[in-house]
Amino acid sequence: MQATKLHFFPKFIVTVMLMIFGFTAHADDVPESLVQFHAKYTAYKWGDDVGTAEIKLQELAPQQYALTYSSEVSKFFLSDERFEYSVFHLRGGKLVPAEYRYKRKGTGRDSSLTVQFSQQPEPTITISDQASLPWNNETDNQLYRIDVPLQLAAGKRSMAYHFINYRGEPKTYQIDVVGEENIEVPFGRLDTIKVKIVRQASSRETFAWFAPTLDYNLVRLQQFKDGQEQGDLKLSSYIPVN
Repeated sequence: MQATKLHFFPKFIVTVMLMIFGFTAHADDVPESLVQFHAKYTAYKWGDDVGTAEIKLQELAPQQYALTYSSEVSKFFLSDERFEYSVFHLRGGKLVPAEYRYKRKGTGRDSSLTVQFSQQPEPTITISDQASLPWNNETDNQLYRIDVPLQLAAGKRSMAYHFINYRGEPKTYQIDVVGEENIEVPFGRLDTIKVKIVRQASSRETFAWFAPTLDYNLVRLQQFKDGQEQGDLKLSSYIPVN
């Protein structure tokens, strides 16, 4: 039974953070440049250390950035490795997605996805080898990881995101601040802002904690399904990059 439940844990990892950006949403509060960083996390299941995850934000060129997410999770005979890579631009105070790549391997079926966002000759989204779709301000599956901290720093209490997920499907998340908490993670004890991620027609419940002293970045993510914990991701290292 435990092995079966563990299979759902990688979905929690993807959620992670599963959140949003690039297009135009909440762009009024985006600064002229972004703080580059490298964050590492420890993944837990039933209180056991089962893997790691990393998030990196790098400037590729003036006003062009890359956001990378990777994770490795294993327990018993099950394993899951995931990689997400986004290239986006900071234009006129807006985060504009350009390209998103996703790969997954491990127990079960391997999968991959590429999403291209193009504004010429007209706004379109191309998902792997599928026909192009109209681009109506959707973002990719992970840029929220940068936008949520920006909105919290600006004092926002509620955010909505429309995005293309790692399966190539359009999705919407509602993210609401539920309070402030002082929590302990491997990195140390931190004052945080706690938010709840609400999905359409889903029994999953996700909470995330962001630390103002660490540029409002994510320090913990915990997910439940039908009242049972799927996973708990906690910050172990955070390095801002000049």
